[in-house]
Amino acid sequence: MTQILIVGATSAMARGAAFAWAAQGHRLLLAGRDLNELARLASDIQVRFQTRAEVIELDLDDNADRPAWVTNLEANYGQVDGVLLAAGWMPEAESMRRGDVAIQVIQRNYTGPVALLNAFADVFEQRELGFIVGIASVAGDRGRQSNYPYGAAKAGFATYLAGLRNRLFHAGVSVMTVKPGFVDTRMTFGLPGLFLVADPMQVGEVIVNSQRKGRNEIYVPGFWRLILLIIRHVPELIFKRLKL
Repeated sequence: MTQILIVGATSAMARGAAFAWAAQGHRLLLAGRDLNELARLASDIQVRFQTRAEVIELDLDDNADRPAWVTNLEANYGQVDGVLLAAGWMPEAESMRRGDVAIQVIQRNYTGPVALLNAFADVFEQRELGFIVGIASVAGDRGRQSNYPYGAAKAGFATYLAGLRNRLFHAGVSVMTVKPGFVDTRMTFGLPGLFLVADPMQVGEVIVNSQRKGRNEIYVPGFWRLILLIIRHVPELIFKRLKL
């Protein structure tokens, strides 16, 4: 079975994907900043599914040498065959108007993930083997006043994944972009105006099944593709007057 690195593994959607992959017998590397929570998750997976789950400390905010980090990771834990980049951060809307917070949002949702995936892309391309799954967001499909720094970072990440998919296709490496709508997670808890909120465990299963089928881009739940199609086609003259 393959070994999969899950970055941001304590997030609800990543947990759902981890369970789905573990149920198939894959080995997991669970990466993030909260080592205690990662350890609890790893123990849960090992008991439930009788498969290996290791804990990896990783902070996307630092500017580490990511190619060296990947080399060390594989030297210690073996070959990585796939990566799920599920890390992200969306603070309270008002705070994102501050320049320092906006920059941190971009670092955690775009700059940090890109630095890490660039390193894996080089390794996978050389091997002509592997897959990458990146969690973007429907928030990146059109800028809205309530979360535009977050949306901008996710839009950039989605565009990056699209270009990476084009590059790595010729090496037989798949890249899938995931655009979740409202999902029942700590990030969305208590936010006003939520509707049709999805179960993160089900979203995780959809991610795993879609990757196995070789999908390029998915909206989860799927009806968000139609919702965003409509939103993208609202004329700017009208859209800028809306409070979204």
